[in-house]
Amino acid sequence: MKVIFAGTPDFAAAALKAVAAAGFDIPLVLTQPDRPKGRGMQLQPSPVKQAALSLGLQVEQPEKLRNNADALQMLKDVQADVMVVAAYGLILPQEVLDTPRHGCLNIHASLLPRWRGAAPIQRAIEAGDAETGVCIMQMDAGLDTGNVVSEHRYAVKPDDTAAQVHDMLMELGAAAIVADLQRLKQEGRLKSTPQPEDGVTYAQKLSKDEARIDWREPADVIERKIRAFNPVPTAWAEWDGKPLKIWRAETVNRGGKAGEVLYCGSDGLIVACGENALKITELQPAGSKRMDIAAFAAGRTVETGTVL
Repeated sequence: MKVIFAGTPDFAAAALKAVAAAGFDIPLVLTQPDRPKGRGMQLQPSPVKQAALSLGLQVEQPEKLRNNADALQMLKDVQADVMVVAAYGLILPQEVLDTPRHGCLNIHASLLPRWRGAAPIQRAIEAGDAETGVCIMQMDAGLDTGNVVSEHRYAVKPDDTAAQVHDMLMELGAAAIVADLQRLKQEGRLKSTPQPEDGVTYAQKLSKDEARIDWREPADVIERKIRAFNPVPTAWAEWDGKPLKIWRAETVNRGGKAGEVLYCGSDGLIVACGENALKITELQPAGSKRMDIAAFAAGRTVETGTVL
């Protein structure tokens, strides 16, 4: 069975490696063009390109697929049975979706129809969802609206960050797509279920502005945002006129004026919120590395009553 693979970040690279390890024929890998990255802004290949080259696979990097006759012909020439798509980052027009014999399967990091869109992991944590997961979806022209082939659940732990959930769902998704491809190969088709009309939510793209902490919000809301935006874009507040990134915190039953520092010591920096307070245990001042609160408190004086 011929499988075209399309994806870009680490989440997709894990799936590509799993599909290859399972013995499927992958005649073509699609990924986004190399992008400038790092201090020197040198062009860097995507994780999927790196994985594909290490596996000896053909890689193509079209700027777009819509209205791209050359890319469409390239896909048709492969005569693929199915295309696997994972966090590719390009829109697939209907003519591309129709090219493989069994269409295109997408690995989506949520329990559809909840959290369609760009940032499903982060939005699930931010909303306080008790569980999330991975869906293998038969793609159509809509935004994550296709029929669900299989669903795989993950219970979100109280201290899970977006990075931790990402890694768990990455492995879950890799195993799930291999299982569904094996079933497709054995049975010649995949059963799928239309998504329900109720319960649709959209996971909007993250922004740095929304990552700024509003101390007027309840402490539990802020704590979820800190975990949801870890590592990107990272929750932050202003301290001494500069951004202070907040990496880890927990809620505590304390009261005070929103944004007021109630305590700062080696065991935590406690800041009052709209309801209860937040005990910060890991942070990053501007121009410094991430550090635990003991290291922060040892080199700085934060007066009680200071307002962040």
